[in-house]
Amino acid sequence: MPSLTFKRITPQPSQPVRPGLILKLSSPDQSGIVARIATYVASHSGNLIEFNQFSDRVGKKFFARLEIDTANLDVTVEDFKASFGTLGRSLGATWHFRTLPYKMRTAVLVTKTDHCLNEILLRTELNELPIEITSLIGNRTNCAPIAEKAGLPFHHIEMDGDHRESGFEQIRSLILDQDVELIVLARFMQILPNSFCQEFSGKIINIHHSFLPAFIGANPYRQAHDRGVKLIGATCHYVTADLDAGPIIEQEVERVSHFHSPNDLARLGRQCERIALAKGIRFHVHDRTVIDGHRAIVFPD
Repeated sequence: MPSLTFKRITPQPSQPVRPGLILKLSSPDQSGIVARIATYVASHSGNLIEFNQFSDRVGKKFFARLEIDTANLDVTVEDFKASFGTLGRSLGATWHFRTLPYKMRTAVLVTKTDHCLNEILLRTELNELPIEITSLIGNRTNCAPIAEKAGLPFHHIEMDGDHRESGFEQIRSLILDQDVELIVLARFMQILPNSFCQEFSGKIINIHHSFLPAFIGANPYRQAHDRGVKLIGATCHYVTADLDAGPIIEQEVERVSHFHSPNDLARLGRQCERIALAKGIRFHVHDRTVIDGHRAIVFPD
């Protein structure tokens, strides 16, 4: 696919950024938990901008995502976060605070195709994704010109044959040196080692070229065409040691018919990939996902 030439885009006007916190929490489900959390926020003059919650009746778990306006807190933000520990521990919860505003340091890994990379760059330029792309990393040089046009460093890592193990060690070093918080596989056509998946668990997002579970192996669009499928799609998911089996963040589908050629299916598939990956990244960087075993709880945007 030909690469795009990026011109300077005037970012969309964004809403004024108020000082705040995002609180993401999970705990055993129990009565009164919402009231106790809301009371804690109110007791320190915090203002709840958003309170998303989900009680899993099957697993007997509680999940929540809060956005708190801290402009009028009667304590410092650090004291507010520290004091919450008393409540959090009494609930048997695990929790995470993120201070607003922020940009998540992100590395994008690519191979040859560039449509997902271009989508990420465009949405970042439009201020739709609060990320800071630290670098592009590729096992091929096809996307190097795009990195140059976008003013981003490109690292070509040789991974063929005997270079695979050393290649992943180079990628690991780059990620650690650059304090990367999120790794996006934008059609990076390499299987990640188990140790890499475990070290960066919950921080690697992949886009899969089908509506999982679906056709596996080579040329999935040809297989889909030969089977006369009526829906194709793409799946954005967290990466685990189990290939293409990580918690699903977002899925996009397109209806197809008998007159669509394999090229048509590939075109529609690329569209699904771009949208699903962009949404998945947005959900992750806004702390709208909670990994619960083999699935992801995703709070709406």
